[in-house]
Amino acid sequence: MSYEYKYKKCKKYQKPSPARTGVLLVDVQERMMRVIARADEVEKNCALLLRAAATLGLSVAATTQNRERIGPTRPEIRKLLAGMEEFDKMEFSCLANPAFRDFFLARREETADVVLCGVETHICIYQTARDLLAAGFRVFVPADAVSSRRRLNHRVGLARMRELGALVVSTEMILYELLERAGTEEFRALLPFLK
Repeated sequence: MSYEYKYKKCKKYQKPSPARTGVLLVDVQERMMRVIARADEVEKNCALLLRAAATLGLSVAATTQNRERIGPTRPEIRKLLAGMEEFDKMEFSCLANPAFRDFFLARREETADVVLCGVETHICIYQTARDLLAAGFRVFVPADAVSSRRRLNHRVGLARMRELGALVVSTEMILYELLERAGTEEFRALLPFLK
């Protein structure tokens, strides 16, 4: 049995490609991250996804939740957004916010596949994934780049997104799938952050 044959047997799986994949960073804010389980790991992996987006030319979008009360995006993450507009929202689903929805849907061609990262898994990440799936996007959720205040809510949020059709992966899984091979300039640029 050849590799190609085995690959065709996958459940209608289509690999993500840099030309059609975008990263959506959700609510990685000062006050919120103070109470999030595994906050350091989540922030590190969100930063890695943003570095990969810059290296691979992926589109990026970012949100904050009620910035006035919860605070701005964490400084280390904000630096990686390179002056990009961050959409402030009161809605839990990013797509429920009219300004963000208009911005994001206008870029549907470059973001048919969405890598969703940030907080909280069972609230904003889940509701955004649900609405993205309903709008016809493919959604990848790196389990180590999302979290909640409580671990149970994180696990339940991941399970529910999987039930709806989101692909729950790890940060390294999605990055290596986008990179496809070692030895490229992109691989060498990201390698220090993958160690």
